[in-house]
Amino acid sequence: MTTPLKIAIAGLGTVGMGTIEILRANSQTLKRRAQRPFEVVAVSARDRGRDRGADISNFCWYDDPVKMATEVDCDVVLELIGGGGGIAKSVCENAIAKGRHIVTANKALLALHGTELARASESAGVAFCYEAAVAGGIPVIKTLRESLSGNSVSRIQGILNGTCNFILSSMRSSGSAFGEVLAEAQKLGYAESDPSLDIDGVDAAHKLAILSSIAFGTELDFEGVHVEGIRSISAEDIAFADELGFRIKLLGIAEKTPEGIRQRVHPAMVPISAPISAIEGVLNGVSIEGDFVGPVMLEGAGAGGGPTASAVVADLVDIACGRILPLLGVSSSYLTRPSINPMEDHKGAYFIRMMVYDRPGVLADISATLRDHDISIEGVIQRTRSATEAVPVVVTVHETLERSMNAAMKKIAGIEAIQSPIQAIRIERS
Repeated sequence: MTTPLKIAIAGLGTVGMGTIEILRANSQTLKRRAQRPFEVVAVSARDRGRDRGADISNFCWYDDPVKMATEVDCDVVLELIGGGGGIAKSVCENAIAKGRHIVTANKALLALHGTELARASESAGVAFCYEAAVAGGIPVIKTLRESLSGNSVSRIQGILNGTCNFILSSMRSSGSAFGEVLAEAQKLGYAESDPSLDIDGVDAAHKLAILSSIAFGTELDFEGVHVEGIRSISAEDIAFADELGFRIKLLGIAEKTPEGIRQRVHPAMVPISAPISAIEGVLNGVSIEGDFVGPVMLEGAGAGGGPTASAVVADLVDIACGRILPLLGVSSSYLTRPSINPMEDHKGAYFIRMMVYDRPGVLADISATLRDHDISIEGVIQRTRSATEAVPVVVTVHETLERSMNAAMKKIAGIEAIQSPIQAIRIERS
């Protein structure tokens, strides 16, 4: 086919302009792979006069992206605006209604409205592609939907947020406090001026909800994700982890259990020997466990204009070639409601750090409390003693139920010689 694939782009940030750059720079390669040329016919963004470092004057300009999605003569609309609803959702809905394919990098939109959009796009017979929405340039969506389609997936574990991985990696290498490294990340452009979505784990949770839905054939359930961020991680925690042979990572984990599906995002200690512990800086990494293929590890750039735009263009090639799959890997009519395995039923090992005043019997009180909640101690680290200041005491415990750990921590926090808050970090050995 020699008819161009006509593209309209809503959003001209780093990803939108990166997509234009790839389409221009690799036009001949893309034409050979797609067997047809690509043509950007219209664009829309908030500021028409902004210098974006490239000439866009030959594209038809729309101030209103929804109007563009409705009126322009195109085959595909790229939604690169972002946000969990609002104008981004309207762009997609109106494009679908007009029979136009969608490519997006918007994980929040998918996490919150993906099931609804899956039904709408299937009903309209159009593609809804989003490789760029999870882990940037890493082809994890394609891997789950296509390469591993012959497997039953039991578990996904990943570093899904480059900002948090950069902060935790830098804290370890420099010994600096969380706030100092966050400021550095903002200065380098790795963290937003308001970094809440990243450091509070919400961004990773959006991505995990998408991966979980594809892996387990369920409707999207962002509300069912247990979410914790990294604000509480201290330089002391990083140092103790290193001493114990661990790295602290913000992990997104989705797993199928006999009782249901558990989705969780939280800081975790992983052994230095684990492949995921070696993923440093702003890189992302995802491990997928299939029943026949075994564990599969993917690693690469999880953000940035180039890697994310690369994933956008890969989706365009699929559409040009007629490779259209259901949004979530199976027809929306086959999606099931996820049966939730609550976090309190999680069973695992824990690292506990307490600031303790040197009082007779305090360690015995801690040990007795853990014993009373059926929690077995694996090891204890106590560095120094002080008659006037609280000193850190670290306890690692064997596998126990989360509800038991929560109850024990509440009881220990009431011991007079212990300062609040108590730090508890889950240990993930698999």
